[in-house]
Amino acid sequence: MASVANEITQQMAERAPGTWVCTPRDFLGLGSRDAVDQALSRLVKAGTLRRIGQGLYDMPRFSIRLNRPAPADMDAAIAALARRDGVRIMPDGLVAANRLGLTNAVPAKMSYLTDGASRTLKIDGRTVRFRHGRPRIMQWAGRPAAPVVQALEWLGPDAATDAQVVATLRRRLPDEVKHDLSEHINDVPGWAMPLARSIVSGPAIAA
Repeated sequence: MASVANEITQQMAERAPGTWVCTPRDFLGLGSRDAVDQALSRLVKAGTLRRIGQGLYDMPRFSIRLNRPAPADMDAAIAALARRDGVRIMPDGLVAANRLGLTNAVPAKMSYLTDGASRTLKIDGRTVRFRHGRPRIMQWAGRPAAPVVQALEWLGPDAATDAQVVATLRRRLPDEVKHDLSEHINDVPGWAMPLARSIVSGPAIAA
C-alpha cells in the first residue's frame, strides 16, 4: 500500500502542481485496482492529493492571491476524463467562439461535446455538461482547427458571414490552425466552405 502511494506521489510530483489530473487507471501498472484506490484515498486524507470529481485527482497548486489551493485545471480534468473513458471531448461552439474573441457571451454552465454519452458531472464544484456530438463535428476533435469549425457552427450561416468574423479569425489564428483548416476544408459544412477559404487565404482584413 505504502509503496503504491509513494509511487503515485512521485509520479504526480514529476509534473508542476495543478497541471495534471489523474485517474486510478493511470496507475494500474503499480498494483491492483483496490490497491490503487486505497492509495489514492490515503493520499487525499493526507492532503497530498485533492479529489476534484468522481475518480479525478490532482496535486493542487497553492494560489498566493487567493490564499488557498487554486481551482483545478479544467482542461487537464477533461483530458483525464477522455483518457479514462476512451472518448473524444472538445469545448462546445459557444466556448470556442468566446475563446476566439468572436463573442463576449459566456455559458452559464461549462459545456463540451463528446462522442461518448451525454451526461452532467461535478468537477471541482463546477457543473460540467457533456453532450453527444454529431460525427461530422467530432471528427475534428484533436485537430488544431477544431475550435474554428465549432465556433462557425455555433454562429450559423448568417452570423458567420459577417466580415468582422473573417477579420478576427484571419488576424488571430496561427499558421498551424489555418493550415489544418485548409487541409481539411472539405470536412467543414458546405455553407462554411467559402468562409473557411476566405479565412485561410488573402491578407488580414483591418478591424
